[in-house]
Formats: sequence, structure tokens, C-alpha cells
Amino acid sequence: MTPRADEPPRRGRDPRRGAPRVPRVPEDRDEDRQRRGGIGAARAYTPRGRTVAERLAEGGERSRTTADRPDRPDRAAEGDRRSRAAEGDRRGRAEGDRRGRAAESDRRGRASERPRIPKPRLPEPRILRRPPPRKRNTPPPPLANGVRRLRLSTLAALVAFVAIGIRLVVLQAGESKQEEKELLHQRNNRLTTVVLPAARGSIVDRTGAALAQSVEARYIYADPTQIKDAPAVAARLSPLLGVPLSKLTPLIARHKHSNGEWSQFEYLARDVDLPTAAKIAAMKITGIGQGRDEKRDEPGADLAANLIGFTGYDHKGLEGIEARFDSVLRGTDGSNVYETGNPDTSGGKLDKPIPGGYHRETPARPGTTVQLTIDRDLQYEVQQSLKNHLEKVHAVKGAAVVLDTRTGEVLAQASFPGYNAAEPEGSTEADRSDVASNQPYDPGSIHKAITIGAALQEGVITPQSSITVGPALRVGGVLFPDDHPQKSGTKLTIPGVMALSSDVGTIRIADQLGKNKLYEYQQKFGLGKATGEGMPAEASGALLPPDEWSGSAYGSVPIGYSVDATLIQMAAAYNAIANNGTYVQPHLIKDTIGPDGKVTPGPAAQTHPVLTPEVAAEMRTILQAPVDVEGATGTRAKVPNYLVAGKTGTASKLVDGQYTSYNSGSFIGMAPADHPRFVIGVYADVPSGSGGQVAAPAFSDMMSTTLWHYQVPPSTTPPPTFKIHP
Repeated sequence: MTPRADEPPRRGRDPRRGAPRVPRVPEDRDEDRQRRGGIGAARAYTPRGRTVAERLAEGGERSRTTADRPDRPDRAAEGDRRSRAAEGDRRGRAEGDRRGRAAESDRRGRASERPRIPKPRLPEPRILRRPPPRKRNTPPPPLANGVRRLRLSTLAALVAFVAIGIRLVVLQAGESKQEEKELLHQRNNRLTTVVLPAARGSIVDRTGAALAQSVEARYIYADPTQIKDAPAVAARLSPLLGVPLSKLTPLIARHKHSNGEWSQFEYLARDVDLPTAAKIAAMKITGIGQGRDEKRDEPGADLAANLIGFTGYDHKGLEGIEARFDSVLRGTDGSNVYETGNPDTSGGKLDKPIPGGYHRETPARPGTTVQLTIDRDLQYEVQQSLKNHLEKVHAVKGAAVVLDTRTGEVLAQASFPGYNAAEPEGSTEADRSDVASNQPYDPGSIHKAITIGAALQEGVITPQSSITVGPALRVGGVLFPDDHPQKSGTKLTIPGVMALSSDVGTIRIADQLGKNKLYEYQQKFGLGKATGEGMPAEASGALLPPDEWSGSAYGSVPIGYSVDATLIQMAAAYNAIANNGTYVQPHLIKDTIGPDGKVTPGPAAQTHPVLTPEVAAEMRTILQAPVDVEGATGTRAKVPNYLVAGKTGTASKLVDGQYTSYNSGSFIGMAPADHPRFVIGVYADVPSGSGGQVAAPAFSDMMSTTLWHYQVPPSTTPPPTFKIHP
């Protein structure tokens, strides 16, 4: 129902009876609602800002006025009408306010008469927000051109690469030398390198038994950046390590390398045994550490020591096989490089590996094992026999060699006096020398087998030939007498010349052969150059070329003077006779065995013909005469139940170009003579005595042991019968 125009609006009236009482909201709060746009304000006001009651009152007044005066068109009347309506509206509002104040006064009076009811808390009005305008259904923008986009991407990539390249050039070449040096200094100063020693390869005999090997030990090192009192630490370690203070203190004291970097690792000692290393570890000295190392061990002490040699402080081979094959045995050390704190700023406190920092470990590669042709058991027997016999004759030095006739392998090679390879410090150079390979001497009468073999091969003589001899022969103004003097005009058979070791008979045979042919066969038998058996510093010996022969050389050279040869050279020459006339290079190296177990055979032995098999067989028969003929020079070389062929040799010792009273006595032979298996040579440097006296007995003992060791059956061929005189 439309309210009357003169009726005040109902806002502010007291509620009707029966209606619930709602506390009146203060006007200021009501105004606040209207300002914030609450739902009540939206309902109470029209878009033009007037109340609904005002619009209705205005409408009712307008309708009554229009009905009363429908034909009044003038604007003044319309203005009067509107003024009266506004005045009524104002009066209505004033009456409403009056009644509201009266109602409020009445309410307060009643409230003072009854208990105060707490005012309920009205909820905050919700804020109405205009919903966002709807989006128009506009079509999506067109896609970019693919070719253009590809070109732009390519251009951007090229620009990025050019920028990176320019930066790299700047880093590589644009930085100053000082900056590069500083960067390098910082990097190196934070990296610590620890050497990982490579295990040295072993030296084993033909059966794999160790002759020299590496065993576990420790190396002791120092980090000078962590040591505060270097002299005190050196004083504590010196007695245990056996290193003098003068050498130990500079290593421990804080110092820089030549490149200006602080030293953070210095070896103090190597080959330290485990008990000593444990004592040092128990000291708990800051900056002193230890690592796994190896120590060279020679189980046999002096067994084959002159062959094996020894290593130095840094495990480098110094003599013998250790030196000759050092690059093979040594292996390749590894390294452990890791990043640490800066000792310059931390005083060593941060000098520890940084977790997650730079770390690179290069494993060490172990060395290769060298397998020799030596038989350890036979070596021991030969070495002991040589020592026993040479000590009896007061020899200064001596040697013995055992060769396998068929292969040229050296089964034993011993030297006298020898030394302990595990403790080489107390030995002399002469003690450590391998006499068989690097001590040339005048071979003497054992050279006569070369002269007579060449004459047989050239057809100058036959086994049945006879040679006229006498008590002595003067050649080039030098007298060459026989040790078994014969009357002038006496004839000797070829076996007789060999059995009695006639110098006169041998010189006469060499005259028929000629010096050029003799020189040629000396070379064929392997004289004048090193055999290449595998020993370092092997002597080559010396031959006198024919154009350098003096008058006396026609007498001295055929009987083994004016000739320098080693025992291994002469043994190889006799082995050619034993091997049916074919020279086989003697050799010590059988195989090399890599860390992975791969076996590589040693170099093949070189061979070449010297004599025909028939001449070689004739020579083997002739060489039995010195052993079998009664009164011959080599009867002490006999081996029971075996045929032995060989020759003695005796020559005055040459010192500084002058012959002395000392003799070089030797014997070289083969057995069984009918089918030779082994050639053994023995040499001794003695104050007095012939080869038959000082070397032949040792040969007999060694050959008997060798034949028994390899289970060679006794000879079944009857010994030949010799005629000394035709």
C-alpha cells in the first residue's frame, strides 16, 4: 500500500506490537552502512539517491495534483507543486525525527526500569562488488611466422656463442701474467700429491722360485707445514730410521719448493720394517705419517747375488739383473692428488682433505717379473762347489758357468768370492762383480780347441795327422816351450797334441792354417764381442786383427795369448763343439711375466754354424784325450760312469801390461761326451797352479752334480783308445 504523502516514513518508528524487538542501530553506523554500500542501503535508496518513501510520496502527490488540475500546463504551477511536495517531505522527515527521539527517550526510560539486556552484535555487512564485465568472444591473435621465429632463435644462439667465445679468449689470453701466476699458485697451494709406489717385479728362476722379491714394508714421510719443532722431531726419528740429523732436519723443517710452493710431502725413509714403523706410529707426532711400501728381499742372501744385483734407496736397480732390466722391473708409480685447506692462512690446521673437493687417484702399475734360465738348486750347488775348491787353492777370484747344450740357456753362473745381496753395503766392487761375464783374461790352452777345430774344418789336418814337435819353439824372437817337453823331432798325434797341451804342436798347426783363417774362426766361435746373455756391462774381450800381428803373435795367438775373452765366451765356443758344430747364443732371460700374468718369451737365441757335425764329432773325441790319457793335463776332470771331453788352460796373469806370477787356470768340458747335455766352464785366478790343478777338480764336482740333478743316464759308449805318438 502506497503511503500517504503527509505520512512520515516508517524509518525510526517503534516496532509494532507483537514484532520482535530489534535494537536500533545508531545513525552513524547506519550512515556508515550506506557509505560502504551495504545491502540495506541498496534496498533503501534508489539510484537517484532518494528513499522509496520519498518516491512514493512524490508519486502520490503528483497523481492527486494531476487529477485535480489535469489541464494546468504552466511551469510555474508545476514548480509550486514541487515546492509543496518538498515542503511536505521535509515536514515528514522532521516529524519522523521527532517521533524517533520520543521513542528513543521512551525506550531509555523503560530500559532504566528493567535489567539491562546486552546489545546483540550484528554481523558485519557484506560488501557487494560489481561482477567483472564479461569478456567478449574475440578471436585469438594469429600465430607468429615460424621462419621468422627460427631466424630469431638462431641469431640469439649465435650471439650467445660469440659472447662465450670472447669470454674464453679473455680468460685465456686477456688475463695478465701476474693473474695467471696467482691463480696457479692458489690452485697448487691447495692440492696435495702423495706418490703411490709401484710394486717392483720379482726375479725368479726357471721353476718360478723367487731369487729377489718385494715384501711389505712402510715408508715414513713428513708434512713440514704441520711440524712446529723440526729439530726435536728429527732427534726422535733419527735413531729409528738410521738417517743422520743433518739430512733429516732440512726435510722436516718448513720449506718451499723451487716453484715457490710450500712443501707438504717429503720422504724420510723407505723400506722401513713393520716393527719400526709401529714404534714411530705410537709416537703420534703431528705431521709424521707412513704408508704402505715394499722392501727388496733376497731369500737366498748370496745365492746368485752376482747375477741378481741389488737396488738402491729409491728402489732403482744398481747392479746385475736389477740394473739391466730396471725399466721392466720398476713399474709405474701412481699418485693421489686431493684438495686441502690453505696452510698459509690456517697454519696447517685446515690442511686436511676437503670432503667433496678435488680428488684424483692414479693407481700404481706393478712391475714385470723377470724369469731367468737359472736353476736355483743347481746354482746353489755350483756356487758352494766353486767356493770350496777356490778357497783351498787361495784363489783371488773365480767363476763357473753351466750351459744347456741344446738351448744355450745358462743354468748356473757363479762368482767367487761373492757377497750378500740383502746387505750390499759391506761389499766391494770386486766382490759384486760377475766374473764370468765382465772379467776378460788370457784363456791360454783352452783356446787350442779353436785352433785345431778350425784346422780340421779347413782340411789342413785330420784326426790321424801327426805333428813334429820339440822341447821349444822360437817365434819372433820369443821362446815358446812345452810344459811336457819332447825331444826334437818327436811326433805327436792330434789327440797327443791336445792331451799334452803342446804349444809347439799347436803353433805348427796354426802356421798351416794361416792367421787370417784363425782370426775368422775366432770370430765364428764368438770371441771378440759380447755374447749378449743379459748381464749389464758384459765385456766383449779383444782379438788381435791379422794386420796387427807382430812376429811373436804367430806363436802367442794360437795358444791363447794376446787374446782377451771371458769365461762365458769360451764356454759358448765349446758349446758349439758340443752342439754338433752350431753356435748357440748363451742367454739368461727365459721369460717376462706382466702384472696381468701374460708371459712373454725372452729374445730367441742367435745361432750360426761353425763346424760341420762330422768335424764337431771328431773334436769331441779328440777332447776326451786330455781327460782319459794317463799323464794328460785334465785327468782330474773325470766324472765316474760318464765320458768327459774338455781341455785345461793356464796363462800367466797380465796386470798393467806385465805378466805376473799369478796364473789364470781354467777347464772347460762337456758330458756325456758321446751325447753332450751340458757344458761347464771353471776359471780361477790363483797365486800358483795350473788349470788341471785348480779348475779341473771343481769341474768334476759340478758336472757330477749337474748330471745327477737332471737324471742324465750314464754313458754306454766305451771310451776311445788314444795314441799319443803315431
